[in-house]
Amino acid sequence: MIKSEFVEKVADRTGLSKKDAGAAVDAFIEVVQSSLSNGDEIQFTGFGKFYVQERSARTGINPQTKAQIKIPATKVPKFSAGSSLKNSVK
Repeated sequence: MIKSEFVEKVADRTGLSKKDAGAAVDAFIEVVQSSLSNGDEIQFTGFGKFYVQERSARTGINPQTKAQIKIPATKVPKFSAGSSLKNSVK
């Protein structure tokens, strides 16, 4: 499913116009991005949790030259599914 299909389904379920549903989806995405960039977690009970995980620096291998390279530490966004979401997918 792509974003436009998602917006259409949100509009159908909520009775909002596609424009308003699109604005709501965009606002949700912006809030998640800004919260994660500030290091906050977002938790929806039963659905899941968005959070930031830190990856430590490590040594990797360049597959073309087989030379060792240093991969710097970084932060990555993660999502952990909640029990209700897991059960609905089963």
